[in-house]
Amino acid sequence: MKKVGLLLLIMAFLAVSTQEAYSQINRRNIKKSNRNISKFRGNKASFKRNVYNAVGLSLNAFNYYGDLSPSAKKLSTDLSFTRPAIGGSFVHRFGPRYQLVASFMFGGIKGSDNKSADPNDQDAAFRYVRNLSFRNRIQELSLVGQVDLFENDATYLSRARWTPYVYAGIAVFHHNPQAKVPSTDLAGNTLSNAGEWVDLQPLKTEGKDYKLVQAAIPFGIGARFKITEVIDIAGEFGFRYTFTDYLDDVSGYYVDLRTLDGELAQAMSYRSNEVKPGVSDKVDAIIANRYDGYQGDLGFTTVAGFGHVNDDEKQSKNVRGTGDKDLYMVTSIRVTYIINKNYHRAKFR
Repeated sequence: MKKVGLLLLIMAFLAVSTQEAYSQINRRNIKKSNRNISKFRGNKASFKRNVYNAVGLSLNAFNYYGDLSPSAKKLSTDLSFTRPAIGGSFVHRFGPRYQLVASFMFGGIKGSDNKSADPNDQDAAFRYVRNLSFRNRIQELSLVGQVDLFENDATYLSRARWTPYVYAGIAVFHHNPQAKVPSTDLAGNTLSNAGEWVDLQPLKTEGKDYKLVQAAIPFGIGARFKITEVIDIAGEFGFRYTFTDYLDDVSGYYVDLRTLDGELAQAMSYRSNEVKPGVSDKVDAIIANRYDGYQGDLGFTTVAGFGHVNDDEKQSKNVRGTGDKDLYMVTSIRVTYIINKNYHRAKFR
């Protein structure tokens, strides 16, 4: 009986020891798994099971590049005319490096020869004498693909702490260029709506019509930073290449002002008559060279250079715009929040 009792005691001790050893091994495995999760390690092969979506809000800045830029250089812009914009976005992550971003933005652009062109510069003086200006409010809907430099691992928890990326896509936008009405028409008569902002497209200031809904190609670069397990912040810099030259209502040549519909259209098309001498020698030399072909018909003279009324024999002197497509630049700061979290860190007591 003593031997049987001793044997039972030894078996009980071995059972307890085995259970304790198993528990210790299990606890070590659990701790190891938790450490791996906390360090955002994962199995890349499982990424398909952990696709996620996010929503975002952005603060943006718009800058305009076009015919009313300070100089004739393609990437000339007046930074003092930077205008704010706001936006919202929906993000779909579908691969370790790839995501699609659908966005809507609302903002404005602006340009002014009087404010931007240097009257002391020989080339810019003609722009100063042209004396055109505009503002435009843009509503843009875009879909872009982003490609990250650094891969995400298995889950949203294991996404890269930060990564640069490039993006490109398509966009559709609505725009509506406007300008402020001068105090008088070209004959010196007071305009009833002087000082008001009016839509320029219906006036056909260059004798042509253009659409207010246009397409664009967005492209650029950015960098995204992980703030928390579910919040990212990103900074972007890019351009919108448009297929229109009328963001500023300026594109080609001056038309015969007599063909425009009324005094308001004439006054908004040709504004060199508002430029007064004494600004610079170069400006004075330009406005001193006047063309009186319509003096008897309309009661005013026009300035040569950018302000020359259309004349087939002087086609090189009646330029109103460059004819190049307009661009606008978008700089953004975007905060995104992951909304379909489908993987949770294990909790153990």
